[in-house]
Amino acid sequence: MLLYTENVLKFAFSKETTDYPFENTDFQKYGILGVPFDGTTSYIPGARFGPRTVREASYNFERYNLKLGKNLNAELIDLGDIEVVHGNFKKTCIKLKKTIDDVLKMEIIPIIIGGDHSISYCVIKSISEKIDIGNVTVIHFDAHMDLREEYLGEKYSHATVMRRIFDMNPKEIIQIGIRSAEEEEAKFAKKNITTFSVDDVLEDQARILKYIENIEGPVYVSLDIDVLDPAYAPSVGTPSSCGLDPMQMEKFIMSLKDKNVVGIDILEVSSTQIGDITAINAAKIIYDFLCIQ
Repeated sequence: MLLYTENVLKFAFSKETTDYPFENTDFQKYGILGVPFDGTTSYIPGARFGPRTVREASYNFERYNLKLGKNLNAELIDLGDIEVVHGNFKKTCIKLKKTIDDVLKMEIIPIIIGGDHSISYCVIKSISEKIDIGNVTVIHFDAHMDLREEYLGEKYSHATVMRRIFDMNPKEIIQIGIRSAEEEEAKFAKKNITTFSVDDVLEDQARILKYIENIEGPVYVSLDIDVLDPAYAPSVGTPSSCGLDPMQMEKFIMSLKDKNVVGIDILEVSSTQIGDITAINAAKIIYDFLCIQ
């Protein structure tokens, strides 16, 4: 056995799949799962490379979190990437849902690295068969509403994913960081979605943090990295200026402490180069989430 080597294709601080089941069964377990699918991307392709570049970027962080004054001690395993069918959402979704079904049976909370935003539907579909979706609050961080009924003739797309999730009747969908939508989406959201625009965050982030604090019951977090301003996340499928900064994002992630998070995805990272700031900020979000566990 090679005791002093590290598999850099897995997320930092995670265990190998061969280490499962964990020796310590008293703590909640988390599983990194990559979904290298960008088949519904409509502008800048490359989200299929997100899982690999985010994993590589994760090695920039220390186990000790200086802000929290504690080590990252979450029980974390890297489950690898699913085998996607490039260009075919339905076949990829079948494979992803089946994988999440198995992950949930193992009592592991999934942390998904994508991949374009369409894949969130598949993950939540699986979770809805284990937990009453009517009790689940979906927190959606994004520059865009993703609430179109269809996009370019497609019902399942990165631009329609939240509409499909809405159709599943979750307890509430909360959108944060929004700054782009078509008219139909804006009208639909006004009637059906709790929306906090990027201006709302700038004017009073504390009010939104308080809103999150008052959430009860299971929570699913879906995060499109383009919620950050392109200055901090340039390598995304659909960049949109005037976004959030990493410090604001860190506060939102910290607000999830003690919440019953049943799954989280970090999507639309289109980085193809080592050291890309988009991947670094995506890895930081996962790192912060794990540190508050």
